Amino acid sequence: MVAGSLPASSAVSTTKRWVRLVGRVRTDIPLAVLDAVMVVASFMMLLFVRFNGHIPGQYSEKLFRFLPMIVAVHLATNLIFGVYGRLWRHASVAEAARICLAGSTAGAINFALNTTNRLGDFPVPRSVALMGAFGATGLMGLVRFQFRLFGMRRQVDQAATKVAVVGAGEAGAALVREMQRRPDNGRTPVVIVDDDPRKQGRLLLGIPVVGTTTTLDRVVAEYQAEEVLVAMPSATQELLNRVVQSAEMAAVPLKTLPPVRDLLGASPTVRDARDLRIEDLLGRQQVPTDIDSIRASIIGRTVLITGAGGSIGSEISKQVAECQPGRLLLLDHDETHLHDALGIIEGPAELVLADIRDRERMIELFADVRPDMVFHAAAHKHVPLLEAHPSEAVRTNVLGTRNIVDAAVMAGVDRLVFISSDKAVRPSNNLGYSKWLGEQLVLHAAPAGARWCSVRFGNVLGSRGSVIPTFARQIAEGGPVTVTDPRMTRFFMSVQEAVQLVLQAGTLADGGEIFMLDMGAPVNILELAERMVRLSGRQVGTEIPIHFTGRRSGEKLEEDLQNPEETVSATSHPSIVRLTPRRVPAAMLDDGTRGLSDLVVRRDDRDAAARMAELAEAGHRPVREIELDAVQLSERRNRWSPSTT
Repeated sequence: MVAGSLPASSAVSTTKRWVRLVGRVRTDIPLAVLDAVMVVASFMMLLFVRFNGHIPGQYSEKLFRFLPMIVAVHLATNLIFGVYGRLWRHASVAEAARICLAGSTAGAINFALNTTNRLGDFPVPRSVALMGAFGATGLMGLVRFQFRLFGMRRQVDQAATKVAVVGAGEAGAALVREMQRRPDNGRTPVVIVDDDPRKQGRLLLGIPVVGTTTTLDRVVAEYQAEEVLVAMPSATQELLNRVVQSAEMAAVPLKTLPPVRDLLGASPTVRDARDLRIEDLLGRQQVPTDIDSIRASIIGRTVLITGAGGSIGSEISKQVAECQPGRLLLLDHDETHLHDALGIIEGPAELVLADIRDRERMIELFADVRPDMVFHAAAHKHVPLLEAHPSEAVRTNVLGTRNIVDAAVMAGVDRLVFISSDKAVRPSNNLGYSKWLGEQLVLHAAPAGARWCSVRFGNVLGSRGSVIPTFARQIAEGGPVTVTDPRMTRFFMSVQEAVQLVLQAGTLADGGEIFMLDMGAPVNILELAERMVRLSGRQVGTEIPIHFTGRRSGEKLEEDLQNPEETVSATSHPSIVRLTPRRVPAAMLDDGTRGLSDLVVRRDDRDAAARMAELAEAGHRPVREIELDAVQLSERRNRWSPSTT
């Protein structure tokens, strides 16, 4: 290799750099020419204004001689501060700062040259020398950011979805700003709707605020919006219903932000927008919760949760973990659901793969762990399955609960919360019978001074096997959607709300109570199915038919909130009521559960179902009749005992 020559790789690299530089310069030549024109225009315009439209000959003649120097200074500072070689369609504050620095530097140089007379007789007054630089800088910035604006508008006009935003608050402003800054998200705001009369007729980031949620359909038509986006994380059910009706009338899709609790305090983005779910329309205002009292009852203590892999149990596990227990044990017999529950928990937790129907295992576990607090959520819950398999309802919901309360008594558990169901009220099916018996077992087994209670729930939105996921699956498959009876109604609550009640009940319990949530108005199941079909963008009847299958065995048309013999009293929580239940005689309950245990061993489904029904029916009779029934049921026990067969 010849001395002083570059290696071949270095030569190639240098050549590539020069090619890129030349290519960039060639691309920016039109912009540099435009910059030069703007510098000349700025100085000429200011000089024209300075002399009231009549520029003296001496200034105009000298200005044209020195303009190349002024232009060169501006172009040089632009080059030095990196104003060239950028994609202005995506320009930001950083690019604007570069333009300002380059213009200020050029103005300072020109002013210094004029002041020190380094160029001899400088052609313009000092005020023009200074202001001309700022005028040129402003024109350069305007041109560059117009490039970005026009580029965005061209993209929007061709592809972006025109959006009507509901809500002119902070969330709405954040979404409008993002859509304007990020045209690549495929949406552009064209109008904002808000119910606040003070915001009507104003502009938010250049977008008009027009109309209210009641006139949304007309606003959508006027502005040719192609989508409605609800930018209100705290929107009420009433407001959402109005927006849904207007969107349906306008025949445009509807998006919404998730509830504020799901945003974790972060500013909402367009990426957070999702399709409206039926849960959004059935949900109520967030239940106020005394977080401090809940945390105080849990922090540092040993907490055991049965059924931790289920819909309720996993949410209990998640919320309890946030209260910093000293030790958290999650118990379930399903290894997959138990493993999944661990994935949503922040903090340490111990998994216990065990079955509550294993009495010896439960007693051994409780004796070893010595939990301070137990949330008993393990249960079978599906009405049709338990109607077909009553012995399984007895094994898990009755005998399994007896195993838990007996083990808790032996271990000295102070707080125990049993998850019951509104189907335990005037029960008419095996699930209701078994849950009512579970409540009675908790009442009778609770040690003196222990704060044990039960909590009743309605249907939990989105839980496995519930009606909403079933309807969603049927709609996705093209129908039909099956409804048992057009008159049927049910109560609904979110799993988060239900679990807040569970935790709060644990702090309110004095012992021997049943707590019930103020569950609001019941929801008609047929209307629920029709609304879900419309939210999917399809027509009820023509595209997705609805078939009526008739009521199933044990199903009620309406669920009750309390048994007639239960007294109701208020609590310190505005959404929780305390029910004082009637206790059946201990002998009657003991004989009944022993008889059920014998029937389960014999796999006698028919008599197991009849036995639960008789116990529940007897327990709801007047006290005098209950006492007589206790004697009669004790005598009948021999008929169900294996010794009689």
